[in-house]
Amino acid sequence: MTRDRLRIVILGLSITSSWGNGHATTYRALVKGLARRGHDVLFLERDVPWYASQRDLDRPPYGHTVLYDSLEDLERRHEGNVRDADLVIVGSYVPDGIAVGEWVLRVARGTRAFYDIDTPVTLALLERGASEYLTPALARRYDLYLSFTGGPTLDRLAREHGVERARPLYCSVDPELYRPTREEPRWDLGYLGTYAEDRHAGLCRLLLDPAKQWTQGRFIVAGPQYPETMAWPPNVERTHHVAPCDHARFYGRQRFTLNLTRAPMIEAGYSPSVRLFEAAACGTPIVSDRWAGLEEVLTPGREILIAEGSGDVLGMLRELPEARRREIGEAARDRVLRSHTGEHRADQLAGYVREVVPRGSSPAASPSAS
Repeated sequence: MTRDRLRIVILGLSITSSWGNGHATTYRALVKGLARRGHDVLFLERDVPWYASQRDLDRPPYGHTVLYDSLEDLERRHEGNVRDADLVIVGSYVPDGIAVGEWVLRVARGTRAFYDIDTPVTLALLERGASEYLTPALARRYDLYLSFTGGPTLDRLAREHGVERARPLYCSVDPELYRPTREEPRWDLGYLGTYAEDRHAGLCRLLLDPAKQWTQGRFIVAGPQYPETMAWPPNVERTHHVAPCDHARFYGRQRFTLNLTRAPMIEAGYSPSVRLFEAAACGTPIVSDRWAGLEEVLTPGREILIAEGSGDVLGMLRELPEARRREIGEAARDRVLRSHTGEHRADQLAGYVREVVPRGSSPAASPSAS
């Protein structure tokens, strides 16, 4: 397939810091995939204290990343880049996202897209009139609405909000960073994720309860923002952060890893998390809760295991033959490498842009930092 070289500007929540958000690793895989496909990418990130103090990739080695201080600074320094790009993407949860979106729609001459990495949450906020980064009127005006959630949610965006081109753009993985490390397993089951109240019941049912019932088992929970008052079983280790550069080793030291889905994503379905693809790329067998559309990304029973309760989990941890365990992990990795890398998403994105801009239209000047 011929791939036209695009000049792309992305205004996203963060690419430099993965602390407490899944946006950074998503953008990293996508931007790297776009760069490997020959596209020029300028990533613009608001310089905010929370991420400034927790940066784990100050200078991404793909594309070009520039920090800006305020909306005024963004407009002053990057109007030319936004105006001349073939594609401008505004991400969910970008600070002053509504104002940023209005500015992009006013200035950009190329395709204007909104990338919703939180689609079910966004729809709930829109219903309450509480979104700080999108309005229904703004959503309708973007040329593309790229959604982390596929399936019926895309029809809902069209039906309820008048979005003409809602297209799925799931998260992806960088297989150069996420690959088997041949570690000696330290834990029988682990979980990596920021605390969320609507995931807590699943964590109890699928990890903490099995840990209490199998005291000889070894477990770990990694991630920030868990309540200080939480009581952890003695055989559950805790760590507050695992840097992306250490994710592969972390997954490699687990016999199985747990995937938990937030309640809005379960309700909407078709919302695979970035952790799902990362663990699969590392060849670590995944135990997951159930949600509609999962079979579109990994095949239950062959590439991923589904658990309803602690009994299911304990059966997998204690009874699944080792050869079968390894087979499931390898099958998941093969599927991810075939379908869910950053380069796959880059090709999807370029295809969506061609729906809006006719193939062969002349490109504009390359993005550069001011």
